Amino acid sequence: MSMKFFFLSILLFITGNIYSRQRIVSLNGAISEMLCALGLENAIVGVDVTSNYPASLLQKNKVGHNRTISAEGILALRPTLVLGMKDQLKPEVAEQLSAANVKVHLLPQEYSVAGTRSLLVQVANATGAGEKAKQVEAAFSKQYLALHVTPVKKKVLFIYARGTGSMMVSGTGTPVDKMIQLAGAQNAVTEFTGFKQLSAESLVAANPDVILLFDSGLQSIGGADGLLKVPGVAQTNAGRNKKVVSMDGQFLSGFGLRLPEAVNELNKKLNQ
Repeated sequence: MSMKFFFLSILLFITGNIYSRQRIVSLNGAISEMLCALGLENAIVGVDVTSNYPASLLQKNKVGHNRTISAEGILALRPTLVLGMKDQLKPEVAEQLSAANVKVHLLPQEYSVAGTRSLLVQVANATGAGEKAKQVEAAFSKQYLALHVTPVKKKVLFIYARGTGSMMVSGTGTPVDKMIQLAGAQNAVTEFTGFKQLSAESLVAANPDVILLFDSGLQSIGGADGLLKVPGVAQTNAGRNKKVVSMDGQFLSGFGLRLPEAVNELNKKLNQ
């Protein structure tokens, strides 16, 4: 083999590896967390705003919130693969990405322990990390089986707040509703599914023992003192006993690999 041919072969090998590397944009915090656990953090070139764990993801390029993301912002990062959740990315954006020869996988998510396992398998299949996923899934299952949930004889009301002018309460079927159940408690509102606007009358009627919010939501209304000023709150058991619990939004409702930790933390806070 001539030296010229040898060096040409090396060059082609290196170039081929460069172009075969995955460049991934993740549009969901749970997916980003799983990509990192699968050893693919270096392949991530962009993330949405919910991708805040591990903390190193905060250094990645941001493409916005999944429901308001544009194709241009993603394409600027030259991705080979975009991963997100079904019903969270606008169809026209997904079509624009596909038209630009970018692989797009929009995955279904079930808010359960089995749903987290299923999401991990889907992320692994999309990225070719099946073998590593077996190890990650085994560690996740071991952690969940070791979890001890102390029953909570309390009704919990989750309020999604973005300032006092924008407050919604969770009924059934939401990620937070599922988390309340996994943590051994009861959702204070079961008359409807999804979210509805908070009213003083419905708040008093629900009469929760605990009010649960995202950390950011509680901050947006002035903390626990601000919450107590919301009409109807002071007339509930939670208001009278000043029983307010808050947690990081993605940690509480993301249903990623930290699910056992989130259930454990919520259970402990509700039992305090």
